[in-house]
Amino acid sequence: MKRRWHERSPFLFDLKTKHIIFVSMKYLITLILSILSINPAVAQDVPQSEVQMKLSFSPIVKTVAPSVVNIYAKRVVQNRQSFSPFLNDPFFNQFFGRGFGGMQKERIENSLGSGVILEQNGFVMTNAHVVDNAQEAVVALNDGREFDAQIVLVDKASDLAVLKIDGSDTRLPTAKLAPSETLEVGDLVLAIGNPFGVGQTVTSGIVSALARSTMNINDFNFFIQTDAAINPGNSGGPLVDMDGNVVGINTAIYSRDGGSLGIGFSVPSEMVQTVMNAARSQYDPSQTNNTFAGKIKRPWIGLNAQMITSDIANSLNLENTQGALVTKLHPQSPLLREGIKVGDIITHIDGRRIKDPAEMRFRLATTALNERVKMTYKREGREKIAEIRMIEAPDLPDRQKTQIKGKNIFQGISLCVINPALQEEMSLNIPDEGVVVCGMGERNYARRFLREGDVIVRMNGREIEKPSDVQYVADRIDSRGLELILIRNGRQQILNLR
Repeated sequence: MKRRWHERSPFLFDLKTKHIIFVSMKYLITLILSILSINPAVAQDVPQSEVQMKLSFSPIVKTVAPSVVNIYAKRVVQNRQSFSPFLNDPFFNQFFGRGFGGMQKERIENSLGSGVILEQNGFVMTNAHVVDNAQEAVVALNDGREFDAQIVLVDKASDLAVLKIDGSDTRLPTAKLAPSETLEVGDLVLAIGNPFGVGQTVTSGIVSALARSTMNINDFNFFIQTDAAINPGNSGGPLVDMDGNVVGINTAIYSRDGGSLGIGFSVPSEMVQTVMNAARSQYDPSQTNNTFAGKIKRPWIGLNAQMITSDIANSLNLENTQGALVTKLHPQSPLLREGIKVGDIITHIDGRRIKDPAEMRFRLATTALNERVKMTYKREGREKIAEIRMIEAPDLPDRQKTQIKGKNIFQGISLCVINPALQEEMSLNIPDEGVVVCGMGERNYARRFLREGDVIVRMNGREIEKPSDVQYVADRIDSRGLELILIRNGRQQILNLR
């Protein structure tokens, strides 16, 4: 007679259970071993040394930290002292400026920043805003040594600057640049610098975003975003990857109170290398003071472009919104000679996909003059490739530089017709056409209402197309005064002068 399952011997039940467990474990172990044998990367993730087991960044820090320096810059600034009771009155300041009616007094202003030695001959990379207009600069190494520094190049467009210290008597520690394109979002990075002047500090974080282009920090507006703490004083210090290479220069933070909120921005190493190459080619050992500061010459293509919105993508039957839509081409643009037209969409530079106009400008700005790049673009759904030679900004049309003469309120100022070379020299975001104030002279009445870089659009209803137009109107100003329309910092302003 058969026994029901609940009447069977407990001993027999235990044997079957053990057998099932044994078979299951054997299968699981076999599966794990097969995975490890097929994918060696899994086995390599296991810590192989004591340092890896401790998860320490100290080997990287020991390699890079000696090349990270503190930079102390001194500049002379002009302050106006006044005992007027209306000194800070906003009503009077809008007409006469702050501190009107006072005396000029010089004051020494000190700034603190960080930097990194990138070459054995003593070239130091930092931010332009750390040393801009500085009369003196001192570089202090982590080991206590200090050197007087020469300012070799200041590039406000990228907010980068290169200093030179004399390392001929001793070997200088250096860091190595690596392409930032090797980074991926989520990679670990270190930020090294001297925040708040407390001494060299290391912070860690991850790459939060690449090709960040929405912050309007510098002219190229293309950054690595990280949550590694970056505070005041870190400016100019390196952003370091896990191989101990410099992949960026820390430049700015997003902050409401001056402290780090975990949103920091670094200039990618590709731009750093471009500025370093320019400094190396321009360095003149005979120059021994800080009055020498070269400028970098970048390629010019004479193109205006805009982002592709979802509405534009739908109207043009595009698959996505990536690329740069060409909206304007300068008559001297090399793109015109290669057949590119307004309305074309640039999608790749030398095979690299272009997300938006900011990335396009960055890629082209890191290209050497006279070099040729392959530009991929779309027109009516068809993809085409043009080979573009990178040229210097042309000094055309003629500037017609003119100093206004006669007894009028514009006497002594200099005016120029805008052209690409002038735009680059003045480092200003000004229109492609018109008349710009390109010199203020020493003493004149126009200083009260004009600044260098102002673009004069209209005077008493007359369109201003050349400097002689300003001279014509200035000589005919009567008791009714002057209505002046100008563009300043990208904004149109109307001034009524009586």
